[in-house]
Amino acid sequence: MKSFSDIFKKSFMEGNAVDLQIPNVLMALISSFLCGMIIYFIYRKFYKGIIYNNNFNILLVLVSLITTFIVITISSNVVLSLGMVGALSIVRFRTAVKDPLDVGFLFWAISIGITCGAGLYFMSFLSTFVIAVIYVLLITYKNTARVYLLIVKFKNEANEDVQKILVNVKHVLKNKTVLGGKTELTVEVKAKVDNTSFVTLLSEVEGVYSAALVEYTGDFGE
Repeated sequence: MKSFSDIFKKSFMEGNAVDLQIPNVLMALISSFLCGMIIYFIYRKFYKGIIYNNNFNILLVLVSLITTFIVITISSNVVLSLGMVGALSIVRFRTAVKDPLDVGFLFWAISIGITCGAGLYFMSFLSTFVIAVIYVLLITYKNTARVYLLIVKFKNEANEDVQKILVNVKHVLKNKTVLGGKTELTVEVKAKVDNTSFVTLLSEVEGVYSAALVEYTGDFGE
C-alpha cells in the first residue's frame, strides 16, 4: 500500500506538467512581441537623452519575448521551474544602466513578458497602453524652467563684477577652482529658455575669458 508521501511525490513529479498547445504558445509570443514593439516605438520617439542607443531598444523587445518564453516554460512543470530559478540566480549583469528611465523600460518589458506568459493578454495590452499614455504625457509636459550648468572662466580681479550679475540669477554653486590668478566657476542655473541674456552680460565683463551655458540632463557624470 502506497503511503501519502509516495502519492505526493508521484503527483509532484508527474502530475504538474501542463500540456503546452502550440497555438497558445504562439499567441503568448505574438502578444508579447506586439506589446514590446509599442515600447520600442515609444522609447525611440520620445527619447530625451544625449545619444539614442538602438541596441538597448532592441533589447527591450527581446526581454519581453524571452521573459514570456521563461514564464511559459516554468509554468509547464514545477520541477523545471525550480531548476530554472536556481540556474537564473547565478546570472550576473554587469552593464551599468545610467539613465533611471531605462530601468523603468526594462521593468516594463519584463512585466509584459510575465503577463503574456501567464496568458493575461488583455491585461498586457491594457497596461501597456495606459503606461504608454502616461509616459507620453509626462515626457511632453512643457516646463518653461530648465536646469543648466553655467561655466565661467575669468581673472580673479573680475570676481566682483561676475558676482553682481549672478546675484540676479537663481543659481547654486557646484564647483569653484582658483589657479594662477584665474578662476573657473561652475554653477547650476534655473532659467527660462528665452531668458539667458545673463550669459552675454558675463561674456562682456572685462577679465572674463568665456561663459558657457549647457543644459543639464544628468548625463555628464560618466
